[in-house]
Amino acid sequence: MQSPMTQPATAAPPVTPYALIGGEPGVRRLVESFYDAMETDPAFAALRAIHAPDLMPMRARLADFLVQWMGGPRIYAERHPGRGCVVSAHRPIPIDARLADQWSACMRQALTTAGVAPELGAVLDPAFDAMCQGLRNAPDGGDRNG
Repeated sequence: MQSPMTQPATAAPPVTPYALIGGEPGVRRLVESFYDAMETDPAFAALRAIHAPDLMPMRARLADFLVQWMGGPRIYAERHPGRGCVVSAHRPIPIDARLADQWSACMRQALTTAGVAPELGAVLDPAFDAMCQGLRNAPDGGDRNG
């Protein structure tokens, strides 16, 4: 039997955004708030217009993606085989600065509406924004705010 001094140390699991948001239920609450805002707030009309009439498949797909992206189980890869990376999935959609900014603003609103802790929101917001800006693939149509 090893003494406590010679036993290998076990590292605590890393604290991930997935854990901090409350696991899968917290991620799904965030996604529901995001799509609810997209459907009801006129500020996000252009963003809503690029989506299919039925948002249920997108709600499920974004939640699965964010679970994995935030450090949770790899459910996106398992449930959506062959979907590829987020960039290739969005390549057919012309995303300019206005759409990227609307997505970020909609998610920022959802972070608040879903009750995400401000400290976690302060970490996620710039990460979401960077992801959106990385998806831009179309020339800007003019005013970034509207």
